[in-house]
Amino acid sequence: MNPLILLAASYLLGATPTSYWVGRWFYGRDLRTEGSGNLGATNTYRTLGWKAALPVALADIAKGYVPVAVFPALHGDAPWTWALGYGAASILGHVFSFWVGFKGGKGVATAAGAFVAIAPWAFLMALATFTVVVFASRMVSLGSLSAAVAVPVGVYLLPHRGGPEVLYFSVALALFVFWSHRENIRRILTGEENRFGSRPEPGDATHG
Repeated sequence: MNPLILLAASYLLGATPTSYWVGRWFYGRDLRTEGSGNLGATNTYRTLGWKAALPVALADIAKGYVPVAVFPALHGDAPWTWALGYGAASILGHVFSFWVGFKGGKGVATAAGAFVAIAPWAFLMALATFTVVVFASRMVSLGSLSAAVAVPVGVYLLPHRGGPEVLYFSVALALFVFWSHRENIRRILTGEENRFGSRPEPGDATHG
């Protein structure tokens, strides 16, 4: 199969607005207008609870995992590095979904799924970092930022698929995560960031 078709398929898979559809179909609510307004598992949890957030999180992770783990086997002789492009396209689809006006989540869960396929040891290192930081700070955004830094460190130190291009990809992804969390970073620095367990006010674009 043509890698360009798979690249488009990766974007379409990533663009599937899981949390939006869960909110609409099962709760009759539009998560774009509630909580942070972000279409991610965190805002789903804060707005609808864990029963809604768990399938959203798993689906968002799968959106990153499938293009990287499965699609390369479909493109024949194309270089393996296309897998990184598929992962990037899926993440961009999640953040900029055409279904919902090119909006979406922050891409963290989808990026996690991609790295489960590319560098599982680095993923586990990032997951441990995320867990410790969220537990200590009660800020999901700070945990996500810390995990984004841990991924390239883990890729550099631990075994993974591919060569140095994976490290470059992980650094670029970390920078993208910091960009997508730029408002969260501002609030962290001013002490205004929402903490886990509290509910953001409507219109407050916190992490989600």
